[in-house]
Amino acid sequence: MRGTKWSVAPMVASLVAMLVVVASLAATPAGAEPTARRAASPVLDRPAPRSTGVVFSGRARPRAVVRLQVRGNRWITLRSTRAARNGAYRLVTTYPKAVRAYRVVSGGRSSAIRRVGPKAQPAPAPSDACGVRPKRADGSHYSCTMVEEFDGTELDPTRWVANNVLEYGDICFRNDAPSVEVSGGTLQLRVAPATEERNCPLRPDGTRGKYVSGWISTFQRWSQQYGRIESRMKVQDTDFPGLHEGFWMWPDIRYGSASDWPNTGEIDIAETYSSHPDLMIPFLHYSADSGGAVNGLNTAWNCTARRGQWHRYALEWTADRLEFQVDGKTCLVNTDGAETFRKRFTVAFTQLLGNGVNAYDGRVPLPATMEVDWVKAWQ
Repeated sequence: MRGTKWSVAPMVASLVAMLVVVASLAATPAGAEPTARRAASPVLDRPAPRSTGVVFSGRARPRAVVRLQVRGNRWITLRSTRAARNGAYRLVTTYPKAVRAYRVVSGGRSSAIRRVGPKAQPAPAPSDACGVRPKRADGSHYSCTMVEEFDGTELDPTRWVANNVLEYGDICFRNDAPSVEVSGGTLQLRVAPATEERNCPLRPDGTRGKYVSGWISTFQRWSQQYGRIESRMKVQDTDFPGLHEGFWMWPDIRYGSASDWPNTGEIDIAETYSSHPDLMIPFLHYSADSGGAVNGLNTAWNCTARRGQWHRYALEWTADRLEFQVDGKTCLVNTDGAETFRKRFTVAFTQLLGNGVNAYDGRVPLPATMEVDWVKAWQ
């Protein structure tokens, strides 16, 4: 407008201000705030204690250097790292002695101070000659009364006897190899066809058994009343009928008669039949035999245990309760409280051939072997 005097200074000042803003925006990374504010404090998530150290994690500025510091007389850097593109970081350290205060520092700012100590560890379970002592139902621990690892080259004669001559159907039992062997850290009971060199004794009718096998027990050597009895075993892998193995208990005749069977009692902790290759079948023989096999009372048909694999079979036994387990899982509990089972019993292992629907038909290759890694008892 004619006659109007323009002032150049304000226009220059405005132009300079615009250039400063443009330059600032050009220098700002994509996605970042277009300001020159100081970075916020790094975020420190809840630390994760371990038995020997602690894990710190959180978020800081993307790609920023993050330092983990501990306070003694002053703040000392223990570890440092660079945050990821999304700002996440992770620092791991062991516990410095007598120091439990930490902070995370990044870009001149620090997180809130955290105090953290070692993660509490449960007290170790007590152990004895049998290893870790199992717990009773009341929370107390059993004590070892017998452990057999079969680490030598022969049976301990103070604890075991290998049956000889005794016959069961078409089988006789010998107390020598290969029917009974201890080697490689296991007991091996083996069934095989009889031969001229290893045959069965003559029967009164002049015949002989066709197969030779192994059977050992603690007969008149060791017995126990109540407690926990457990063994780790493996039987021959096959789906064909014919094999029958047993881990079982018989009354100790030094403390009473066993002639009135089944009323005198028998505790079959684990019986395996190759006609049922996925099962272990426990059985209690006593007055309940008059009613036959009753699932959930004197036997069970849900104890899963595949042949050809190692399994642990156990009995938990009190005056009023017998509990059978496979690999730590209960599959039968009897609470009849039968007087039959309120006395001492011995332990036995047998490798047999089957009968009935499990009769040997020749399809299972012989010899067949049952292996016992160990047997343990507690009270």
